[in-house]
Amino acid sequence: MDNEISEKEAETLELSSEETAEEIKDVDLNSAFEAILFLSNEPVPISFFVKNFEIDATEAKIILDSLLDEYAERDGGIKLVEISGGFQFVTNPKCGSVVRKVLGFKKKEPLSKGMLETLSIISYKQPIVLAEIDELRGVSSRMMVSNLMKRNLIKPVGRKELPGRPLAYGTTDEFLRLFGLTQLSDLPKLVEIKEFSFDETEEA
Repeated sequence: MDNEISEKEAETLELSSEETAEEIKDVDLNSAFEAILFLSNEPVPISFFVKNFEIDATEAKIILDSLLDEYAERDGGIKLVEISGGFQFVTNPKCGSVVRKVLGFKKKEPLSKGMLETLSIISYKQPIVLAEIDELRGVSSRMMVSNLMKRNLIKPVGRKELPGRPLAYGTTDEFLRLFGLTQLSDLPKLVEIKEFSFDETEEA
């Protein structure tokens, strides 16, 4: 049958697997981790390195921490950061405006006061439905929710068991990246926040 693997093919796969394991054993893991992070467009979680390099999480974290320290000490054009559940290279903020200008990148429009208020409520109260957001803000938040979805900062995460089974919203990985968070638990506790300061450029 077409799905069956011949003895020769099985032997080839076994040899390939052994060769890969041998290559991993011989490679400098710091350099290999660095290359993978450089090529990735998304944060790479520790579990990726554990699975593909057959090492434990502690060893992987030691290597990643050493790379974090190396790039922090260098303080060059790029930085390695722990963000959104993984590790990723980003542009050093001190070069951001120059890089945008030279490469012709447009600076993203800042979030309005209404969008920030709505995003704050969703981030702390998720999963939350539109009616609950409206009640907390005291005004309609439909447009704010729509704009936040367009920016990929929030997304539907299911439906609540309420009349009409309305959509509930939660934050995305892009939200974590935008605010430099590794996970939602990194958000400051509400009791620690004395006041919010919002951009007043646009009202709800």
